[in-house]
Amino acid sequence: MKNRIKKAVIPAAGFGTRLFPATKVVKKELFPIIDKDGRAKPVIQLIVEEAVSGGIEEIGIVTQPDDKEVFESYFKNTPDAKLFNKLSKQNQEYCNYLQDLGSKITLLAQDKQEGYGHAVFCAKEWVNNEPFLLMLGDHIYSSDAEQSCARQVLQVYEQVNRSVIGLNSLPAEIIYKAGCITGVWQDNNSILQITQIYEKPTIEYARQNLRVDGMEEDEFLCIFGLYALTPNIFDFLAEHINTNFREKGEFQLTSCLEKLREAEGMTGLVVDGKTFDIGMPNVYRQTMVNFGN
Repeated sequence: MKNRIKKAVIPAAGFGTRLFPATKVVKKELFPIIDKDGRAKPVIQLIVEEAVSGGIEEIGIVTQPDDKEVFESYFKNTPDAKLFNKLSKQNQEYCNYLQDLGSKITLLAQDKQEGYGHAVFCAKEWVNNEPFLLMLGDHIYSSDAEQSCARQVLQVYEQVNRSVIGLNSLPAEIIYKAGCITGVWQDNNSILQITQIYEKPTIEYARQNLRVDGMEEDEFLCIFGLYALTPNIFDFLAEHINTNFREKGEFQLTSCLEKLREAEGMTGLVVDGKTFDIGMPNVYRQTMVNFGN
């Protein structure tokens, strides 16, 4: 299938300042989560497994240059002999599974931390003019359907052959933290044609401009954290970087998504599942409680 997406990009080069002081010694993407099987895994492994569950074959993780070694060590190296010999036979075999995941991973460097859009742009050469799945480095996903959240988004991309953004419904009082969209339903209140993407709106702006037919009065469709994108997104990111067009001091993704939508059209999918944030202490605590359940 010529429009099947095989690559995923995971930006993981932030400083994790909101989780300081723990992030002084541990990258937030390596914070532990207890999964449904009771196994303690770092966040980045759960994101990689989500990508693989969707059918992704190659994964590019964007890191700070100094952090490449720690990701390399986790996914590609056998533990130190002293630790390895103390592991149960089952956990020794699990090391092979981690290295199998590692064989799918390429580590990409973001030399300067200049925003989420800039981090995505650092994957341009590796993506190599193919469509790709973009995932957040500080969110994990749990499907309420037979298919994983990533697979749901990728399947719609295969059907429509244009960029797809995963969506969920959020109440008005927290949309100031999210990217929001509006659009026109195409199918069963799950797929829609996106007509606007807007980053962190006020409630007033959302009520006036981002209402979607059939939604509760103060419920809005917001970005879930999974994007199936055509490589043309890099043209708009390059334009912002080359002209030094910054928003809040950084190169952002959302305004480039809006330009991509204007140029090519864009589909939204309300994902049958949940996204769990680990980027702040209170939500990380909640994720620790809720994710395994």
